[in-house]
Amino acid sequence: MNTNRGPASRGLVTGLPDWDRCGVMGVVNVTPDSFSDGGRWFDTTAAVKRGLDLVAQGADLIDVGGESTRPGASRVDADEELRRVVPVVRGLASEGVTVSVDTMRAAVAARAVEAGATLVNDVSGGLADPGMIPAVAAAEVPFVVMHWRGFSDGMNSLAVYEDVLGEVTAELRARIDAVVGGGIAPERLVVDPGLGFAKNAEHDLALVAHLPELRALGFPLLVAASRKRFLGRVLAGTADGTPPPARERDAATAAVSAIAAHQGAWAVRVHEVRATADAVRVARAVEGAL
Repeated sequence: MNTNRGPASRGLVTGLPDWDRCGVMGVVNVTPDSFSDGGRWFDTTAAVKRGLDLVAQGADLIDVGGESTRPGASRVDADEELRRVVPVVRGLASEGVTVSVDTMRAAVAARAVEAGATLVNDVSGGLADPGMIPAVAAAEVPFVVMHWRGFSDGMNSLAVYEDVLGEVTAELRARIDAVVGGGIAPERLVVDPGLGFAKNAEHDLALVAHLPELRALGFPLLVAASRKRFLGRVLAGTADGTPPPARERDAATAAVSAIAAHQGAWAVRVHEVRATADAVRVARAVEGAL
């Protein structure tokens, strides 16, 4: 894979638009309990409006999720997840928005695609539901393969690594092989290192520092650092040692977005779009001046 900076090296995903820079994925959590914005967009009308607002601020696609994956979160049942997600996907897609569905369930992914979603973002990389890979293969839509070691209620205990970069890379490679072997075309894959999932702050920072090595897997790279705990830990060192609340980490998120864009990420996933949209455009302008 070409590891030079610039748009040509970010990779293309069949079935999705081709941006001339790092893309911006805006987050709409249709949940009462997500770690930073739970309950704010729980109503369908509010969620659709939020997605449209994020597009107006510069988002290239909107990721709609109906199940919190914050550390310690319990799972929601499938019917409730469907009730939350499908109307929002349909509403945004009807407005011409490129929509991703954030789900670990094959049934939710399939229904969301029917409603207009064009990307399935499964934080388990297809491990949580054995029906996911066949469903996505049949739908012929792009798929995000994220590094994952277990469900939210127990993932903190799984944050044990001797070589976080080597182990995450090897585990992602194994998932990629399984996904491709299950029928999803390689040109439809996106890889996500899973920042914050079974990882502590030191692990997350190490992965951000080595994004080019993760890109060497040969697939477009999605970086989802928005408001996560490792940013809180970094910012805690600037005051009294207490991490700031999640909603006060957006400037730090934009900083990671700029780093990721400069290191060739295909897209970044964020809760607040405007600052990150500016950051990736500045990164692209700097690339153009080289």
